[in-house]
Amino acid sequence: MLRLPRTSQRLILRSSRRAAALPVRNWTPLRGLATPSEPYDAVVIGSGPGGYVAAIKAAQLGLKTACIEKRDTLGGTCLNVGCIPSKAMLNNSHMYHQTQHDLKRRGIDVSDVALNLPQMLKAKEEAVFGLTRGIETLFKMNKVDWIKGSASFVSPTRLSVQLNDGSQTEIEAKNVIIATGSEVAPFPGGGIQIDEEQIVSSTGALALQKVPEKMVIIGGGIIGLEMGSVWSRLGAQVTVVEFLGGIGGAGIDEEIAKQFQRILTKQGMKFMLNTKVLSAEKRDGKVHVKTEAAKGGQETTLDADVVLVSVGRVPVTQGLGLENIGVEVDSKGRIVIDDQFNTSVQGVKCIGDVTFGPMLAHKAEEEGIAAVEYIKTGHGHVNYHAIPSVVYTHPEVAWVGKTEQELKKAGIEYKVGKFPFQANSRAKTNFDTEGQVKFIAEKETDRILGVHIIGPNAGEMIGEATLALEYGASSEDVARTTHAHPTLSEAFKEAAMAAYQKPIHC
Repeated sequence: MLRLPRTSQRLILRSSRRAAALPVRNWTPLRGLATPSEPYDAVVIGSGPGGYVAAIKAAQLGLKTACIEKRDTLGGTCLNVGCIPSKAMLNNSHMYHQTQHDLKRRGIDVSDVALNLPQMLKAKEEAVFGLTRGIETLFKMNKVDWIKGSASFVSPTRLSVQLNDGSQTEIEAKNVIIATGSEVAPFPGGGIQIDEEQIVSSTGALALQKVPEKMVIIGGGIIGLEMGSVWSRLGAQVTVVEFLGGIGGAGIDEEIAKQFQRILTKQGMKFMLNTKVLSAEKRDGKVHVKTEAAKGGQETTLDADVVLVSVGRVPVTQGLGLENIGVEVDSKGRIVIDDQFNTSVQGVKCIGDVTFGPMLAHKAEEEGIAAVEYIKTGHGHVNYHAIPSVVYTHPEVAWVGKTEQELKKAGIEYKVGKFPFQANSRAKTNFDTEGQVKFIAEKETDRILGVHIIGPNAGEMIGEATLALEYGASSEDVARTTHAHPTLSEAFKEAAMAAYQKPIHC
């Protein structure tokens, strides 16, 4: 089956520039709504990365399409309070930290360096504003109706919509795609209440009005590490408390995770692994976090100005009326689907965080396109073995495919090739040499099974690895592919050479 290339990000960026000079389109909720005798071909519930991409793709394929979104802006959690604003804060906090600690050795003398946190937060909001307006422009260009409100099922083909202006309407659809995404998971047992001031979720962590002196992060997954990096760079003393024995969450290679922790520790972050958080109590202007060893033991207390609760995310299904039509949901609240994104109810599909698989924006996008292709042509495709993950700290960490621990558990024989950025000429000239590229290939066939990178620009470099996995490449294929010199990507080539035979520069 044909897998189409992703173009949505490029289109959004291009259209957002135009949107800044255009009057904002105010979608009238009732405008263009179909009558029961003229249903929509496709209605998408939710406008996150999966939802808005599905809606645009459906319209491009000639389907009369609507997207129902209750926010006043499009883009879902990712664009409004997740992926995009966090990357703005990560980038700008890194520039601030680099100006303070790294420019002098590069021959750049800067005096009176100071943090202007309100301006940094404003820059974050400007990025979000431009991209949300870009999606509005894309909806207009592709004739997607944006219905502003909250949807619930009356029947598999009829949706009741509580509009944001207080009124209510019903619409008909031949096909419905649920793309309502996920939300912050509450602390297990409900013992810690998020107030978004001193005890915050990732949303609150992106909007703190001053740098906390001490910050405790509950959870050492991707979100916790990224937010910890931001505030550590800006001056906070950050302690990460993680129940498991390693950081980075599910999917990260254990060797890379250990190296990652060493680097972040050197940057000033502290880690308490194999540690359970019992409670967090606000008292005397501080938050007192009580912990104990994961397997039980003596209790300790950490004092913090701000506590970030980052223990995962859960699907959003409340209010959808799934019970009205009999959509099956599993014990974790995820909507059950088959390999063509069909729920247990005919004509109703589901994609993204609200169903199975990694909660990643790009995974949702691919599912959105594939789900619409199934509706239109009966064919679609997502390769779940080639979905990359990235941690946007510095250095970045990125991976795709299998880890060593997964292959050992499965009893698959493999070989490993590694190349350190310390031996890469571009990394040396950039004074940015921490990390490595690690290839894992099947021992007998040399087929690439996984690639794991910790180092500068890892998030960009992982795209080459994903392409290699998608097309079943061997490490020799990559090793014999010319890479420009001097570039960081030469480390990628040399790691492939190390898996195939031997690297040249190490």
